Amino acid sequence: MSNHGYSRRLFLLELSVLLVAMIYLAPFYFIVVNSFKPFGAIVDNAASLPAVLNFNNYVKAWDMISFPLVFLNSVLVTIFSIAGMVLMGAMAAWRIVRRPHWIHNLIFILFVSAMVIPFQSVMIPMVKISKTLGLINNLPGIVIIYFGFGVPLTVFLLHGYVKSIPQDLEDSAFIDGCTIIQSFFLIVFPLLRTMIVTVIILQTLWIWNDFLLPLLVLFDENIRTIPLGIFSFFGQYMNRWDWALSTLIMGMIPIIIFFLFLQKYIIRGITAGAVKA
Repeated sequence: MSNHGYSRRLFLLELSVLLVAMIYLAPFYFIVVNSFKPFGAIVDNAASLPAVLNFNNYVKAWDMISFPLVFLNSVLVTIFSIAGMVLMGAMAAWRIVRRPHWIHNLIFILFVSAMVIPFQSVMIPMVKISKTLGLINNLPGIVIIYFGFGVPLTVFLLHGYVKSIPQDLEDSAFIDGCTIIQSFFLIVFPLLRTMIVTVIILQTLWIWNDFLLPLLVLFDENIRTIPLGIFSFFGQYMNRWDWALSTLIMGMIPIIIFFLFLQKYIIRGITAGAVKA
């Protein structure tokens, strides 16, 4: 192939990638520009740039939903949910790998099967069971529910990675006097760091942006998360896109910073887990 033909194909490929990127970034453009515009300007022309950078929407939204409170609720739910998923998922994956047995294989199959069950098909039984167990309308309750839905993916990702850790390391720890628990936390858990970071990123993006589960189990205004705070601007007699979009931006900034800081671990962790499985 001539250099001219290769350059032409490369140009077309780059142009196609640019067009796809513009399509994916278009919603973000609408969110940002309209967060600075009054409601009337949004209705009049949502695609236009704001005449001035007006931060009144942010101030109003901050006060309307008590943004520091809903932000704190989202942070607490996310941190404790992720901590539980990582701890239980890592221990379960390690036990399944290190103690081969048909029961453990069955448990792993059940974990994998749970990943493909649509949430909509189980949400009504989930609400009924959660109500019976006292998990409705409180932050510890929704954290426990997130455990149930998040552990299967965590076990699946960590299962293959545990196989890459030599058994000899744990045997040496036993010889030196370590208990089973000590060998896990001192030997195995630190070696799972790359995949654990991947799990943290993926599960954080899910929990932070999740709307349906909090809507089903959180009713008190004092414990609502950021997605529920945004939803509060919409009702039968009110659709305040200006306040909702500004709240969305304030909620997106922390998670974008978090993702950009740790995103390099996603491909590294998933690739390592896939190869070592």
